[in-house]
Amino acid sequence: MDNQIEIENYKIQKSESWAGNIDDQELINRIQESEFSKEQIDSGKDFCYFLDKKYRTSNTENSEYICMAYTLNEPANLERASVSDIIVEENEIYHIHRISVLRDGVLIDKIQDAKIKVLDSESQSSGGILSSNKKINITIKDLRLYDILIMEDSRVKAFTERDFLRKEFSKYVWVSPDNYWAYGSYSFTFINDRDKKIACKKTFFRDEKGNVIEPEASYLDKGERFVFEEKNYINPVDANREVFPYIDFATVADWKDLSNYIAPIYDEIFNEAPLKSFAPDLAEKLDGIADADEKVQFAVEYVQNNIYYIFNADEMNGHKPQEPAVTYENKQGDCKAKSVLLKVILDYIGVESSVVLVNFHTDFYIKYYLPSLLTFNHAIVKINYKGEDVFVDATTREEFGLLENRGFIYFMHYLEIKPDQELKERKPYRYPYFCVDEKVDFNVRGNSGTLVLTTTYKGNRANAMRRYFKNTNKREVIDSWNNFLFYSLNYSNDRNGTDIRNVFKDSSIDVISDDKRLNEFKIQYKSTIENPYFVDAKNNRFLMYFDRNVVKASARDFMHKDVSFWHNFDSEKYEINLYTDQKIDTEEKYTVQESTIRNPYFDFISRKKVTKNGATVTIEYNPLVNLEIPQNDFEKFRTDHHTVADSNFGLGIDIVEPGLMNMLKFNFKKRFM
Repeated sequence: MDNQIEIENYKIQKSESWAGNIDDQELINRIQESEFSKEQIDSGKDFCYFLDKKYRTSNTENSEYICMAYTLNEPANLERASVSDIIVEENEIYHIHRISVLRDGVLIDKIQDAKIKVLDSESQSSGGILSSNKKINITIKDLRLYDILIMEDSRVKAFTERDFLRKEFSKYVWVSPDNYWAYGSYSFTFINDRDKKIACKKTFFRDEKGNVIEPEASYLDKGERFVFEEKNYINPVDANREVFPYIDFATVADWKDLSNYIAPIYDEIFNEAPLKSFAPDLAEKLDGIADADEKVQFAVEYVQNNIYYIFNADEMNGHKPQEPAVTYENKQGDCKAKSVLLKVILDYIGVESSVVLVNFHTDFYIKYYLPSLLTFNHAIVKINYKGEDVFVDATTREEFGLLENRGFIYFMHYLEIKPDQELKERKPYRYPYFCVDEKVDFNVRGNSGTLVLTTTYKGNRANAMRRYFKNTNKREVIDSWNNFLFYSLNYSNDRNGTDIRNVFKDSSIDVISDDKRLNEFKIQYKSTIENPYFVDAKNNRFLMYFDRNVVKASARDFMHKDVSFWHNFDSEKYEINLYTDQKIDTEEKYTVQESTIRNPYFDFISRKKVTKNGATVTIEYNPLVNLEIPQNDFEKFRTDHHTVADSNFGLGIDIVEPGLMNMLKFNFKKRFM
């Protein structure tokens, strides 16, 4: 074998006693054809004869063992098996116990044919993401189609002083396997070798009818095992509409116990030194700001924009934050460090705040998980200001505005770092302003139209649009707007394939104003359009403007059985004015159609004003956000969004063509149709 020298990141050795030992003959005996395996292989799928997985946790280390044998009948799987990468954390060692193939009934050792390289896993370091992870690259030569590959390995993560939280608490989530694979035998074992009791919770398992079973809880004392076993097993989960069954393992604790454990660690850091002692210049600047709102804005933006965000994966495995004096001096820190510094600054100016723990990626599952500090992977700041709770992510950049005008962070569950805390849920939120406020003016004279869009963005939309205009080429921005308008004006249905730049002439887009106190970003788009009317197959002419952003396709298409619909749409207002020098049909059904929807989760109103030469529609969409729509309410919610999509998301006007025959046709249509 190339690179035979064993280094600290991996070893080649026999498995430990807790994982068990399996000899060659036993391996061969376990790889037996059956009606089940033949059925899977004949259907063109790869097959796993067995998979044995064990996870062991102790007071000093976590270990994971896997032994599996699977077919290489598909070229893609052969390719993946030939070259693989294993990521190991700091102080984690990868143990290779066996690499073999069963070929024509003969077991062949492939460790001698393996080339192993240890590489740094630092691809994101330039973005401030630091990690001592290593990537172990294994290349196995001379693997062949229809081989059966046997891999037996384990990984051991020894705890350092920095891993004090992992020493104290265990957290592991076993997730049921991908339902592509079929398993002759599937086994998972969790071994508790800790002094403390561990809880096990089975969640989203189903009965024979496919209904979710109530979560089942059990407990493991030191030395006890939890075993999950299946024979001739294919995970029955409907991956597109159901949550994969999983088992949660965590050291027995409640949220109050956990908050009382972590709060003193943070309090020691908060109280280590007053702001003036390590940042006198910053304190002086704060003292010089008379307006209380501007003082809070300055504090937030100082930490967001002047302290460089470094995500140190090794430090995040613990919870002890960096001292604020060090963060200020070095001008860098992770989410905990930046959040702690912001709280210390807010304490100095007399604003109540606290650091809270969140996990945006698994927010939906937190209410199902067993209580554990290791559930969280991010820290932000909760500010109580003018009687309202406002959440600020100190790691965000290029965010502006007074506190009430800053971007809104969508999430539900959090643990406040204070004594005697329970897991909390945020209240639903309704925007006090329109995130998008747009006025569309389309005036047509003869065969030429002038189109003007004036749009004001606020909150998250202002921050995002400000960044977009800063970082995007002007021509690309204009093309993006032209492409959107090509569909909004329905030109995609009568001149598809036309170069859009030949449709929208002399297009321009400019920033009209940028108020960083109100966090309002205002732009204006202008263009001249020759042949501005949409013409159907019967040569009828129309002016149309339908903004598909108003139609919430995700709400209409949502079909998941287990996950509730997460409601996080922006508030929006549109005024669309379409005017022409031609006579229009002032009583056409869709031209005059208005709507009023009063759903518990959003209000939608469209109002029309029609004249002989044009029409105006005003659309307002006001959602109640940051909540899950209960399944009992969802169908009504979906139906109301279908109503929005039924020609209530814009405006269309029909041109009455001049001439006696056209007038007779129009009057006939008006009277009888």
